[in-house]
Amino acid sequence: MPTPPQRDPGAPTIVIGAGPHGLAAAALLNRSGEPAVILERCDRVGASWAQRYDHLRLHTTPSTSKLPGLSVPRQAGRWVSRDDYVRYLQGYVVHHRLDVRVATPVQRVVRAEPGSGAQWLVHTPDGPVPTGAVVVATGRCHTPNIPDWPGRSTFTGTLLHSAHYRSPAPYRRQHVLVVGAGNSGTEIASALAGAGAERVRIAVRTPPNILPRSSARWHAAGRLTEALPLAWRDRTSLLTQRLAVPDLTSRGLPRPRTGLYTRNAREGVNPVLDHGFVDAVRSGQVEPVAAVQAFDGPYVILADGTRLRPDTVIAATGYRPHLHDLVGSLGVLDEAGQPLSVGAQTHPAAPRLYFAGYTNPLTGVLRQAGIEARAIAHALCREKARTSRFTPQLGERTADALRKGHAPS
Repeated sequence: MPTPPQRDPGAPTIVIGAGPHGLAAAALLNRSGEPAVILERCDRVGASWAQRYDHLRLHTTPSTSKLPGLSVPRQAGRWVSRDDYVRYLQGYVVHHRLDVRVATPVQRVVRAEPGSGAQWLVHTPDGPVPTGAVVVATGRCHTPNIPDWPGRSTFTGTLLHSAHYRSPAPYRRQHVLVVGAGNSGTEIASALAGAGAERVRIAVRTPPNILPRSSARWHAAGRLTEALPLAWRDRTSLLTQRLAVPDLTSRGLPRPRTGLYTRNAREGVNPVLDHGFVDAVRSGQVEPVAAVQAFDGPYVILADGTRLRPDTVIAATGYRPHLHDLVGSLGVLDEAGQPLSVGAQTHPAAPRLYFAGYTNPLTGVLRQAGIEARAIAHALCREKARTSRFTPQLGERTADALRKGHAPS
């Protein structure tokens, strides 16, 4: 890596978001000699993780869940809980002495005026912050997405997104329909069935690729086979599923026809790692049904015409990155609102504007946080080495703008 250029310590890179990707990026920027300040909209580090359901555990082992420069504590065990991982993120801030400004939402990022000495203006409620570089790390799982099903507003039961589900306790003796058979949906359905829900159904549009809960082995396999042809990897994955997972066709969940590698490449979808879901379906505790088509008062209408009357519908239907308000005017997003360039790659129209945390690789999202952070730090050092240094006036204005905000956590 080239020697970092001399820099003005008052003009840090602004990192937006204090989740794993933002923390990793700031830590490696600091290590490379480029100071970074993290602006976080919530009042704590790792807030999005802290708000997930109580029984959440990571699908990756500690060795592949750690961020650069700090291991996950051994006492967290093989499958790290939500609360243990939040504590790890908080400890990461202390360990790397990161400058995190909590309760500091970023409203938008705009180009600075030519000749101002800054590349970007980061607007916060306390005013604009000039900076030479920005790392957007608010994540692809930013805003819960519930489809606009016909008649949804007429539903007389309870409808909530899985982001607002916390535990199975409130749903005892209820008829619950979980919509979506990804990792969150299958885990929630299994937990509900095991905690006294009267009836649990799961609406499935596309049969998921299910693998045993041996995530260290599956993520390692993903890394080892990245260079092989997609069709070969798909055939191998489908064969593995046939050998490792019972056929649930008779229970309403046929085997998938599309391999997990193709689904990941096309849709960004990862396989379901079995946390008891297979046994719950085999025993009849969780009943797969057709996809949701519409709502009609107390009824949910499925694609096959079936009408259900659940007490509660939990939509495990994914998230949107919700970047339009933040950077939508810059021409850096595709039609779906996803960044056109991620990691160390920047859009030609937006130099020194980086996006971290907007992919879902089979090799592990948390492992990817470190990979992207290293690449961004290296790229920014190279870019700064090729261009003129920031003026002292920029550093003074940046420091002044940040002083108006919240003190570091």
